[in-house]
Amino acid sequence: VVSDSDLGEVLWGRRPPVTYQAQIYTYASRLRGHLRDGATIIRRGHGYRMERGDARFDLDEFDLLAKEGRSAAREGDAERAASSFRAALALWSGPTLTAVTERLVENERTRIELARMEVLESRIDADLVLGRHHELIGELSQMVSAHPLRETFRARLMIALYLSDWQAEAFETFRAGCALLREQLGVDPGPALRSAHQAILTADFEQVLPLREGLVVGRTG
Repeated sequence: VVSDSDLGEVLWGRRPPVTYQAQIYTYASRLRGHLRDGATIIRRGHGYRMERGDARFDLDEFDLLAKEGRSAAREGDAERAASSFRAALALWSGPTLTAVTERLVENERTRIELARMEVLESRIDADLVLGRHHELIGELSQMVSAHPLRETFRARLMIALYLSDWQAEAFETFRAGCALLREQLGVDPGPALRSAHQAILTADFEQVLPLREGLVVGRTG
C-alpha cells in the first residue's frame, strides 16, 4: 500500500496542496477507467494498492525490448537488434508524461526521454549497419532540426549522407554543427562529431557504431 502522504510527495513535493487527498482520489478514479486485463486500484486505509492482474506497463515492455535489442547488438545481429529497438519505440504514442503534475514531470520525464533517445540512436545505428542509409536521411534531418545541439544525431546524419554518396552535404553538416556549437555553447565539437568526421575521411566506420562486432558498414542498399 502506498500512503496518501507518499503519493502527495511524489506528485507535488514536500508541500502538497491542502486538497491533495481529494485530488489523489480523483486521479485514482480516473486511472481505474483506463486499466485493463484485470488491473485495478484499491483503497486501503490511508493509501492505495494496485493489483496488476495480467496487465503490463508500457515502460516495462520498453525496457525489456531495449534489453533484447542491446543483447542482439552485442551478438552482432543487426537485424534482430533493429527489430527490437523499433518495437520498443513503437510503444510511444506521444510526449512522455502528459497531463501530470509538474513535480512528476521534473522527476521522471528526463530519465525516460533519455532512455528513448538512446534506443532511437541504437536503432539508427543498426539500420546504418544494415545499409538503410538512404531511408535514414529524412528522419535524421528532422532529428537534427529538432535537436540541433545533440551531436549524436548530427554524426549519424553525416554518415548516412556519405554512404549515400552525398559527400559535400556530409561535410557541410559537420561544418554547420561545429559553427553552431561554438556560437551557442562556446565549445568545440565533441567525440561523436569528431569520430564521424574522421570515419568519413578514412571511410572506416567500424569505430563509430556500437554495432561493430563482426559487422562491416558499407554502401549497400
